[in-house]
Parts: sequence; structure tokens; C-alpha cells
Amino acid sequence: MLGWKSHVRAGLQQRDKAEKLPFTGVFTCLSETQECFEFRNQVLEEIHTKSLEKVGVEDWRQTRLLHLQLRESEHLAEKLSQTVSDLTAVLYLKEAEIQYWQSRVSHYHQEALRLAKGSKSLKSTLVEYEFTVECQSKELASLHMEQERLKEALVQLQRENDRLLQLWMDRRSEEACRVNEYNNTQERWHRLLRYIKKHKETDKPTVPEVMPLSGTTHK
Repeated sequence: MLGWKSHVRAGLQQRDKAEKLPFTGVFTCLSETQECFEFRNQVLEEIHTKSLEKVGVEDWRQTRLLHLQLRESEHLAEKLSQTVSDLTAVLYLKEAEIQYWQSRVSHYHQEALRLAKGSKSLKSTLVEYEFTVECQSKELASLHMEQERLKEALVQLQRENDRLLQLWMDRRSEEACRVNEYNNTQERWHRLLRYIKKHKETDKPTVPEVMPLSGTTHK
């Protein structure tokens, strides 16, 4: 909301400055001329009322001119004195401003020195951090390479583990087959023994023909 007001105010000030700048000297000269004219009229009226009856016309003119010059000189001296007084006040004010700005410059100089020292310290710290980051980057790259190598070794070990597991399962399967075959053989042998024992108890001389056992192994 304040932005457009400032923009309009700056535009108006710029316009006034552009319009008044060509006439600045004219206004000043006109003001001085008018002031001088009014002062002379005032002095002439005073001279006319005081000296016209006491002197002749010619002397009155000469006196009027001298009195006018004297009053103008006095008026000019007063103006110069006032100008000197004003300039002295302005000079004191400017000296106070100069001292203030010198103190501000000194303060900012000290602040700049402090910031320069801080900047130097930060630069050295930054260099240390950059060196640390570089070392850690190299170490990280080495760890990545080691990780890749370990991944490859893990894959190889997994393959070897799968191969050994399959080999163990194959051997367990063969062993189970041999155990089952042995158990079947033992079962047939026990049946034969029971059959023989049963026939011996009944005193029968005939013995049934037993099939030969092929591929029988005992452990």
C-alpha cells in the first residue's frame, strides 16, 4: 500500500524539480531585485521627509544619493553579517555531522576488521572441511568398491552354498533310498523266518522255495 504512494510522491518531486530547475536563478534574481527596490524606496522616503526642507534641491539630491549608498552599505553589511551567522551555524552543524559520521566510519571500520578476521577464520575452517570432505569422499569410494567386492563374494558363496545344499540333498536322498531298500530286505527276511518257524511248529517237512535276495547290503 505504501509502495505506490512512495512511487507517486517520487514522480511528483521529479516533475517539480524538472519544471522549477530552469527558473531557479530567475526567481532568486527577481527576489533580490525586488528586495533592493523596496529598500531603496523606503530609504528615499525617509530622506525625502527629513532633508527636503533643510537643504537645497541640488544638495538634497547629493545627500539623498550618499544617504542611499550608506543605507545600502549598512543593509548589505547586515545581510552579510546574517549570512556569516547562518553559515557559522551551518558550519557547526556540519562539523557535528562530520564528527558523527567519522565516529560511524570508525565503528564500521572496526566492524569491517572484525568481519575480516571472522572471514579469515571461516575460510580456514572451510579449507579444513573441504579437506575432510575430500578424504571422506575417497574413503566412501573405497568402501563402495569393497562393498561391490563383498557383494560379488556373497553371490559366489550363495551359489556355492546352493550347490553344496543340492549335493547334500542328493546324498541324503540316495541314503534314504538305501535305507528303504535295506528295511524292505529286513522285512522280507523276518517274514521268511516267521514262515519257517511256523512250519517247524506244525512238523511239516516241506519248505517253500525262497526267492534269492539280490543287491542286499548290510551296514
